[in-house]
Amino acid sequence: MKNKIFMGLFLIIILIANVSFASYSTVTMSVVEEPICTIKLEENSKFEKKLIAKDLANKEVTLQLQVINGEIADKPTGEIMLVLDDSNSMNDKVSGTTRKDLIFNSAKSLITSFLENNTQLKIGVVRFSTNTDVSKEGTIADASVVSPLSNDATALNNSISSIETNGPRTDLQAGLSLASEQFTKTDNNKYMIILTDGVPNVAIDYDKNYYSDDVINKTKKQLQTLSSQGIKITTMLSGINDESYVPATTTKNFGEIIKEIFGTPDKPTVGNFYYVTDAEIEKTIKTDIYNALIPIEKTLKNITVVDYFPEEIIKNFDFAYVSNANIGTISSKVDTTNNSITWTIPELSSGKTATVQYKLKLKENFDSAIVDKILNTNKKVDIDYIDLDEVKQTKTSDITPKIKLTEPPAVLPKAGTLTLIGFSVLTIGLLVYSVIRLTIIHRKMN
Repeated sequence: MKNKIFMGLFLIIILIANVSFASYSTVTMSVVEEPICTIKLEENSKFEKKLIAKDLANKEVTLQLQVINGEIADKPTGEIMLVLDDSNSMNDKVSGTTRKDLIFNSAKSLITSFLENNTQLKIGVVRFSTNTDVSKEGTIADASVVSPLSNDATALNNSISSIETNGPRTDLQAGLSLASEQFTKTDNNKYMIILTDGVPNVAIDYDKNYYSDDVINKTKKQLQTLSSQGIKITTMLSGINDESYVPATTTKNFGEIIKEIFGTPDKPTVGNFYYVTDAEIEKTIKTDIYNALIPIEKTLKNITVVDYFPEEIIKNFDFAYVSNANIGTISSKVDTTNNSITWTIPELSSGKTATVQYKLKLKENFDSAIVDKILNTNKKVDIDYIDLDEVKQTKTSDITPKIKLTEPPAVLPKAGTLTLIGFSVLTIGLLVYSVIRLTIIHRKMN
């Protein structure tokens, strides 16, 4: 009778050992639900959290967080007149090239950028200096149309390449007057971009004194008149190496004349005024004028994504990034004070997508209490950001993919399937059984 009891206990010990230590190898993982968590940020912008890969044999799943700015930056619409100085000072050598090449090539890039994928804009080109025929100096003939309004970037750029920079002096008023005549009567946006390297010294019907108050007043008045008509004016002046220079025909120096006509960059007479060195020409035209003039970048700012995990996930799954965040910075590991990771993105401009991926893998020493339970891979996600109207927004969602662990019913292991621990238990059990048997035999003999 005692032998049967000992044998029964022995078999129970083996069964428990094999069931307890074989759980990881026998448990199976399945994905119960795969919903995509979507939080709308703007009309075409959103946050997404979704399951993107599952390796159920290795008991792991991969999730992806994305912030997508699908807004389209506003393209310039209406009409732009490009007013280019072609006086002979444009041939001055600067940094291994000429000022003409710096300004004209930058102007071509500007045209290409404005017209790229944009049928709602037309650009025209007018050149100005003074006529090589002195009898025509101080007339509208100091300027001419290089290209009428067009949205053909190639044709416009070719027309700029054909400009000869041989005018002896600078009649900006003629250029402004002729350029204003090229605008249509259509009620739309109208812009004028002036690129010059000279202090105006001639005007239409001026008093025949270069740099005179008459020239100053007529040029300034022309700028103010165009601005009052709703034309948005941007001026870039370069090539002035000595503001203190006083021309023989006036008592005012270059710096004083420039300020009277154009104002200062901080307080321009009209519109925007860029007073730059030759080294700043390219950046000013390609970047500063382009960015300030029309395109409105629809940027989401100060984005903070906090992804929270359930306690059961943190305790029973290993967390690891599959790929680092391509934009912004993210927690290097899970913050165990609130079981979360935090992703910060200072800015996300139009057409950009920020992405990060991580995986959850079942730990070998997981708590068997989670078996047969439906597990949320995430608890919730909170997102804060500054919207396109510069207003702070806070949004949240608890939608998340769900997984489940399943373990088949326990059965006695077949020969050859004992684990190392089970084998150890068997050996110990046999040893214990042998000792007990020897003790019983010894007692009987006594």
